[in-house]
Amino acid sequence: MDIHRIQPGTRVHLSTFDTRDTGGFGGDKATGKKELKRLTSRLEDLQELLYAEGKHRLLIILQAMDTGGKDGVIRHVFDGVNPQGVKVASFKVPTTEELAHDYLWRVHKQVPGSGEIVIFNRSHYEDVLVVRVHGLVPADAWQRRYDQINAFERLLADEGTTILKFFLHISKDEQRTRLESRRDEPHKQWKFNVGDLKERKLWPDYLAAYEDALSRTSTEWAPWYVVPADRKWYRNLVIGSVLVQVLEGLDMHYPPAPEHLEEIVIE
Repeated sequence: MDIHRIQPGTRVHLSTFDTRDTGGFGGDKATGKKELKRLTSRLEDLQELLYAEGKHRLLIILQAMDTGGKDGVIRHVFDGVNPQGVKVASFKVPTTEELAHDYLWRVHKQVPGSGEIVIFNRSHYEDVLVVRVHGLVPADAWQRRYDQINAFERLLADEGTTILKFFLHISKDEQRTRLESRRDEPHKQWKFNVGDLKERKLWPDYLAAYEDALSRTSTEWAPWYVVPADRKWYRNLVIGSVLVQVLEGLDMHYPPAPEHLEEIVIE
């Protein structure tokens, strides 16, 4: 899945990424879903090992346009993991208390501890995306934030956190289809937000903001993956594959059993 990874120093042009790409699966949804089932089972085992060892930390960042599928990734890729060791943090409009601090204050409190996986459903990147598109701070303020974010993530990495960042890349046509589905299907109507239509009109501005963020903050210690997300099964497969590959590379081991365990008699 390294074909989806943005190498440091690469200038990203999202128009060159196929949102309907299926990699080597050639559109074979059935085979892809079968492979995802295997990956999620393996992920369950690796997450239990991560938690038991209590040594490593994993931070997963999900970003996307509206309807990009962040909730779907969490629901399908992490189906079956132990919730004791996996947390989801969502970052919505800052509270009064959060606005009284620097923009990373609320984020740092949510990063994983030893043995934990934390998933950011949106993240500190909103402060170079929404903030930029809507002009909420001067340009020189959000321009500084790329370097600040790189430094923040470097701090986390140096202290033992593995960071993976996924941009779920959908087309504007696919977004229209998903918004129409939310509008028309009764069990999805609770998700429909008229405000999403206003954001949709700003598509080119968001695209430019994402291109700059991906270009300037994909690093060796915190890489970005541009995930084709029009096909939900392949989106999930990419993320599941990357997670399993990275966790297997941590060379984790279960803690040793207590001494003289074999002598303990349970009556």
